[in-house]
Amino acid sequence: MEALIASKAIIVFGVFALLFAGERLAGFARQPEQGAEKRNRLIRNVGLWLITVPVSPLIVIPITAFAVSHALWQRPDWWSGADGGLGGLALDILLLDLWIYWMHRAFHRVPFLWRFHEIHHRDGFLDATSAFRFHFAEVILSASVRAAFIIALAMPLSSVIVFETVAAVIVTLHHSNIRLPRWLERPLSFVIITPSIHWVHHHVIRSDTNSNYGTIFSFWDPLFGTRSATQRTANLPIGLDDAGDISLGGLIVQPFRGSGHRMGEE
Repeated sequence: MEALIASKAIIVFGVFALLFAGERLAGFARQPEQGAEKRNRLIRNVGLWLITVPVSPLIVIPITAFAVSHALWQRPDWWSGADGGLGGLALDILLLDLWIYWMHRAFHRVPFLWRFHEIHHRDGFLDATSAFRFHFAEVILSASVRAAFIIALAMPLSSVIVFETVAAVIVTLHHSNIRLPRWLERPLSFVIITPSIHWVHHHVIRSDTNSNYGTIFSFWDPLFGTRSATQRTANLPIGLDDAGDISLGGLIVQPFRGSGHRMGEE
């Protein structure tokens, strides 16, 4: 299990490094902030990530381990995560992605949850660092709710770790400021969330912010009627229409004061 966790860190860091470098060599859109504000945005995103880093070993992993050890039933051998073959592992990844689709919708619909998720959407630009820009309390809340899902489905830890690895790679990709070749993006977008799909979720237009909720697989949104027809462009306005970005300290305390943005689905 330690090898899986170590592999996850290496894979995610490697993908991030490649995309981060690619954005600077041939970015899709020009960042509106320049100079000091450009540096401040990077500080905010990296700062939020650094605060979240210790949350995983201190809180998320113990919560997940507790859930795994308190399964409500015994799974058959074929459905025992990474140890039971690709079929069972693929099913777990599919189920966890379906869960996170609905959890993501809840973070947009429930006022208390939106307070924390709003921090992610206040970013006025998108690049690979945006994939790690989450309030630490959102990470804890998500892990806590996911624990019930893991217990109910008797999900093994190996499945959760593999899912988290795949999800982190795809999330970093679809937040990144790169343009995939059309011959690659088009077929990929039928299966997974690509930048052209997820950038629209960060559009300042509220109806688009409340669409395109998928994390790994792109078919949940069409299936549940939440896919936006808006197309990604290099000048697509990113962020929230009535709440700009604020300081790192402000981002940390803002959810405990309330939301600075009108929330939820129409």
